[in-house]
Amino acid sequence: MYTASENAATILIVLIALGILGWGYYRARPLGKLGILAWLQSVSLMAPWLIFFGLFAAGIYLNLASILFLLVASAGLYIFLGNRLRAASQDASVRAQLETLLKSEEKTTSTEENTGQEVTNTTAPTAEEERDKITPIITPIPAEELKTIQGIFGIDTFFVTETISYQDGAIFKGNLRGEPETVYARLSEKLQEHFGERYRLFLVPNQDDKPVVIVLPSTNDPKPLTVFQKIIAAVLFLATIATTLEASGLMLGFNFFNNISRFPELLPISSGIWAVLLAHEIGHQVMAKRHQVRFSWPFFIPTWQIGSFGALNRFESLLPNRKVLFDVAFAGPAAGGLVSLGMLITGLLLSHPGSFFQIPSQLFKGSLLVGALAKVVLGPALQQPVVDIHPLAALGWLGLVLTAINLMPAGQLDGGRIVQAIYGRKIATRTTIATLILLAIASLANPVALYWASVILFLQRNLERPTLNDLTEPDDARAALGLLALFLTVAVLLPFTPGLAGRLGIGG
Repeated sequence: MYTASENAATILIVLIALGILGWGYYRARPLGKLGILAWLQSVSLMAPWLIFFGLFAAGIYLNLASILFLLVASAGLYIFLGNRLRAASQDASVRAQLETLLKSEEKTTSTEENTGQEVTNTTAPTAEEERDKITPIITPIPAEELKTIQGIFGIDTFFVTETISYQDGAIFKGNLRGEPETVYARLSEKLQEHFGERYRLFLVPNQDDKPVVIVLPSTNDPKPLTVFQKIIAAVLFLATIATTLEASGLMLGFNFFNNISRFPELLPISSGIWAVLLAHEIGHQVMAKRHQVRFSWPFFIPTWQIGSFGALNRFESLLPNRKVLFDVAFAGPAAGGLVSLGMLITGLLLSHPGSFFQIPSQLFKGSLLVGALAKVVLGPALQQPVVDIHPLAALGWLGLVLTAINLMPAGQLDGGRIVQAIYGRKIATRTTIATLILLAIASLANPVALYWASVILFLQRNLERPTLNDLTEPDDARAALGLLALFLTVAVLLPFTPGLAGRLGIGG
């Protein structure tokens, strides 16, 4: 039976999930049909997991075939809605072009009617006249170059009202006069025509969420790793190989460094751990190369318990927009997570009495996702004190934990980058603080949480620098994938309540 606190926790989780969907609908509704279709896409991605965990909490668990059916149906619905969304977008684009054409014709007609009439004092000043009214200031940019930079702006792109000094460059405040992508492309093209690669132009929101343009010298661009930093990365790589072998030995019941001759026995387990780690890093690098941005060597984090906590990376070039930030950040966990999930499911399907690993069934209480999948595949076996599982299941579980840790929404972790890409820097700052608070509370029961709170606080707490065009948000498909990744992260790391685990027969 559930206790009052367990019932409250279950209800709270459901309300949070519904709240996320409700917030998405609230943001989508002002966008009309396009917004609603995009919101339905995110619902189609989350619905199978909400249905699965909702039924699971009620004591009804689906078999593997039903789960696959839900996933296939979800993917089909997602594709169908995507086609409808693209068709609706094209219709909206055509309507916008017609409206622009009609407005242009109205302005032309109005101009012709007023030909020959006396121009009054209410005539709008030209862009050049308005720029002349800007109070000149002293900036690190030479005066002649600053004047040239001011000349790239106009009333049809970004209407400058104030110029202030900022670091080695300048901030231009004013009014955005078009779509951010179009305006940024035109301004950066003009800047490059005059100065080549000497300056970088950023289109970003200020503290009041109003668009501003920042121009900085290219000398402020991110720098590649130094030789010393590469040496550190190589040392951490070798240390992680050692800790991976030691962790594999512990899984097999012996100490590797005291039994080095048994090295061949460790290769299958170590290879599984490295398959997850390398899939994660390859995902990052492939996506970075696709978008023509540089991503640094990984700085692996060795640990004796499970071999490695993953790796830290940094961007070595400026990112053109938040879509690229999302794609590179998401690709790593997606690749590592899919490899881990495949290993877990395959391992569970291959598990049988007499399998290589024998683990206490109580451990399956530690993860909603893993425990639920194990219950679906292994069934009554989870009621025994000890469960025999195939090594792939253990490795897949380990890989999911590593992926979930890196998807925590904090700082420059992959999860923090995903939140920054979707919701912007303000929300990313808040989620970083919230994650640190939750880790501090969790550390009272689990020292690993304190370790990760320290890593984030000292190494990863800062957000990624703004992208060149930091105003344009990623599309709703990316937002839906980000929400799904964060949802599955919670499902991997969140344990069962004792009452729910007992009711479902998990852990005896």
